[in-house]
Order: sequence, then structure tokens, then C-alpha cells
Amino acid sequence: MAKQARAIQTRRMILEAAGAVFDEFGYESATIAEILARAGVTKGALYFHFASKEELARGVLGEALTTEGVLPQESRLQEWVDIGMVLAHRLPAEPLLSASIRLSADRKARDLFGTSWEGWIDFIAAQLAAAKDQGELLPHVDVRQGAKLFVGAWTGIEIVSTALEDGETLESKIAGLYDYFLPAIAVPGALRGLDTAPDRGARVWESYQAQHAGEATEGEAGGER
Repeated sequence: MAKQARAIQTRRMILEAAGAVFDEFGYESATIAEILARAGVTKGALYFHFASKEELARGVLGEALTTEGVLPQESRLQEWVDIGMVLAHRLPAEPLLSASIRLSADRKARDLFGTSWEGWIDFIAAQLAAAKDQGELLPHVDVRQGAKLFVGAWTGIEIVSTALEDGETLESKIAGLYDYFLPAIAVPGALRGLDTAPDRGARVWESYQAQHAGEATEGEAGGER
């Protein structure tokens, strides 16, 4: 078990280092040597987990579709809002997440191993379909088309945000996206109850972290009995 835990930890360290290097340099300019230096592992350890730079990039993209930090909500629309807002909160501080956007936007890299966008479109379409089943969406809404538009808008906002130093946080910009997007798809009753404040992601992430810290403490206490 200890060996398995170390292997999982090493793989994670390599992925995080690769994410940082891809995010900083792009796929073509990123080197295995730089990734090794950032990860602090041997070449053998890296190649045990990933056979090539392409496999590393695929591994980074595999981390893109995440709902970590989001707690279940009675409103499926609120849960969808929380997913986007928590991601906006986490992404500026987590290169492993932002690297997936840079890799997806890089045409040459995209031709090699695809993007994270299709997975996000499928996931958001399912979220919107569940919201529609609960009566939260207007009858005319095409959930897949809505998902495509939203993923394109979210991605575009993040890319533009990295280029424009206008003092506005990504969280504030994504909150604005929801405020423009939601009135076109949500029934008025559902819309009134939604929390799309710029600090929503930070608050949800903090609650999630506190809940999981409590569960970990309880587990340790149970193991000592």
C-alpha cells in the first residue's frame, strides 16, 4: 500500500510539473528536462508513468474535467454555476488546470491529442438536461447548443483575461458571463434563487475544504480507536 501511495504521489507531482511547464512555455517549447527539474524526479520515474511528452500532455488534459470543490445542490442550475465559479477561483493558482486551456487552444498540440472541450461540452449538456428535467430551464433551450456556447465563452474569457491586465479577476468575469447567459435559458423562478456573486467560487471551495478536513479528522480518530 505504501509503494502504491508513493507511485500515485509521484505521478501527481509529474503531472503538476508538466502542467506548469506547458502553461508557461506551450507544448512545442516545453521540454522533458524542464519537467524533470520542476518535478524533482528521475527520468526513470517519469518514463515509468508517461512514455512521452505527448502522453504527459494527454495526462494534463485528463485533469481538466473536474468538479472537485463543488458540493451537491438542490438546484442543478446552482450546481452548474458552482462548477464554473469554483474553476474560475482555482484556475489562476493551479497551472495544471490552466495548462489544459493552453494545450486545447494550441492548434498544433490540438492536432496531436485533441482538447478538453468535448468532455466539458458533454458534461455541461448533461447538467443542463438535468436542470431542464427539474423545470429550471425554458422549454426552447437546446442543452447541447447551450453547452457549446458556454464552453466557448468561458474559454475565450479565460484566454483574453490572461492577455488583458485590467485589474478584474477571472471570477468576476465568469460571474458576469453567468449573469448574461442565465436569463436566456432559466425560468424566472429558478433565476431569482441563483447565487452568481464573484466570490461564490471561493465560498463554495472553502466549504468543500472544511467539510473534507472534518471527514479526514474523523477518519483518523476512528483509526485510533
